Amino acid sequence: MVLTTSKKMTFEEFLNYDDGTDTLYELENGELIPMSSESDINQQIAIFLLVYFSQLGIPSYCLRMKAEVAVNSRQVGVRVPDLIVYSEELAIAMSGATRSLVFMDMPPPLLVVEVVSPNQASRDYRYKRSEYAARGIAEYWIVDPIQGRVTILEWVDGFYEEKVYEGDQAIASPVFDKISASFELTANQVLQITKN
Repeated sequence: MVLTTSKKMTFEEFLNYDDGTDTLYELENGELIPMSSESDINQQIAIFLLVYFSQLGIPSYCLRMKAEVAVNSRQVGVRVPDLIVYSEELAIAMSGATRSLVFMDMPPPLLVVEVVSPNQASRDYRYKRSEYAARGIAEYWIVDPIQGRVTILEWVDGFYEEKVYEGDQAIASPVFDKISASFELTANQVLQITKN
């Protein structure tokens, strides 16, 4: 659902927007998009990855769930990935922030993870892909419990190169190859919760 108004909302208006609810919004081309509550499977996948990344030694100050990331679409917009891995530089830039929003003048996250929800696939596969690439985010994971696959997008020369993993295929992560020698994860491990 998109909340449309006759006038497009600016980024500054978005920063000051308060409708008196706890609703989390993305800003896409001047329009507010309320974030629907996540399905149980989507929450379980995001939490599994959060715990796994933490066990690999990613410090807690570099891990965020549902933080905001400013992106370029037709105008500055805001996305809310399910999980984000900050670089040390970004963690320092975010230190003491009053809002968990990665502004355009800050270093990009190392990695963002989106868990696909029903009726949201085009947003995750298409729009966010180009926005995250333009933002220079080194790696973008699309975890799709509906299709039973994990797509890893590596940022190379301004565009994402895509690799799709299913079943027991070992996931290759350029970001984690640099961070942890013990990174070993398959698509089934990420999606195992769906097999219960």
